[in-house]
Amino acid sequence: MRTLTILSLIFLLISCNSKVKSEKPKFLIGNWVRLNNAVNSTTFENWDKDFNGLGYTLKEQDTTFQEILKIERVNGKLNLKVIGVNENPTYFVFTNQTDTSFTCKNEKNEFPKKIKYWIDKEKLYAEVSNDNAKIDFIFKRLK
Repeated sequence: MRTLTILSLIFLLISCNSKVKSEKPKFLIGNWVRLNNAVNSTTFENWDKDFNGLGYTLKEQDTTFQEILKIERVNGKLNLKVIGVNENPTYFVFTNQTDTSFTCKNEKNEFPKKIKYWIDKEKLYAEVSNDNAKIDFIFKRLK
């Protein structure tokens, strides 16, 4: 009986832990505009219900930056995949996640090595960093 109880407890812990780590961050879904942007440019980030994202910056009518984003499972773990910045897609493995935030890392990437997203009230925050530098993003949802 004791063995059965211990096995049941282990199964329950594994099931609960897997469920938390397997959910994609729904708080990202929507169209966002950056509030703390450089002068004369506007940055947008758009996420659909399939967790495909597009980040881009406009200066007047010209696109000065663009990246394709996707949250996908690789080898059973959630990853943020970034296309368009480096020659090949860059993967950042989720290392921490709650209902309102996530952090992902890629120690081999020069910059950033860490990406963190979180939502607080009606604003979406992002931070990209390595050991020497950090860039903060503050977005509001477009109506």
